[in-house]
Amino acid sequence: MKIALVQMEIKEKQHAENTAHGLEMLEEAAGHCDLAILPEIWTTGYSLGHLQEQAETPGDELIRRLQDMAARHHCALVPGSFPMRWEDGRIYNTALAINAEGKVLSRYGKAHLFGMFHEEDFFASGDRFEVYGLNGVQCASTLCYDMRFPELYRYLALRNAQLILVPAQWPDRRGYAWDVLCRARAIENHLFLAAVNAVGTFKQDVFYGHSRLVDPNGCIIAEAGHGEEIVYADMDPARSEEVRKILNSLADVRLRISVPPFADEDK
Repeated sequence: MKIALVQMEIKEKQHAENTAHGLEMLEEAAGHCDLAILPEIWTTGYSLGHLQEQAETPGDELIRRLQDMAARHHCALVPGSFPMRWEDGRIYNTALAINAEGKVLSRYGKAHLFGMFHEEDFFASGDRFEVYGLNGVQCASTLCYDMRFPELYRYLALRNAQLILVPAQWPDRRGYAWDVLCRARAIENHLFLAAVNAVGTFKQDVFYGHSRLVDPNGCIIAEAGHGEEIVYADMDPARSEEVRKILNSLADVRLRISVPPFADEDK
């Protein structure tokens, strides 16, 4: 499967411009790959003062355009994430997965909300974790800060995910963590990880870029730089199974461990 990592610049308080530019880059990528991925919160960025008006709803024009694009190019899309009001009336930081026929297969609401950006003041926390098939590959979606919570990735791996997608807005000053976590989540779960970061700025932060596709051994197959670009990379899902046959730590995992109380001398 050929994957396009669409690393775009996201501008503060430029909802219309971001949306148009993201669609333009995605359109370019979709004609040359089997799966195209955008960064997190690419329509609004983290300038969320007008969230109530800018949140999408199921069936809105943006979602229809994304579905049409997928069907026209016969290309699956995980178009990053954007604010979306769900049927319960709450707004979630939402990642959709759209197959090559234009059907929405999965809707993921970010589970771990980033306290430093006060996401909890704007978004509800999601609790639906799905594995879905795109072009014969078992995929799952997570978002940015989720990478710091390995339990989620282990859960998805045990549900037979072969590729985990991570749209993100990750800052340059924590680039070392991006480098380590992308590879760690892939290695410990014997799967591919496609992490698509933004570039640009938000307040004092500069986004790190360095979108990458990582293989089940933690090797970087392809990686973007620090600017706006589209990176194409091929993955063979059979590689995940090959690695698991050689060293299958998932078969040895202990899911239920009782932790004894600390002894006084260990406190």
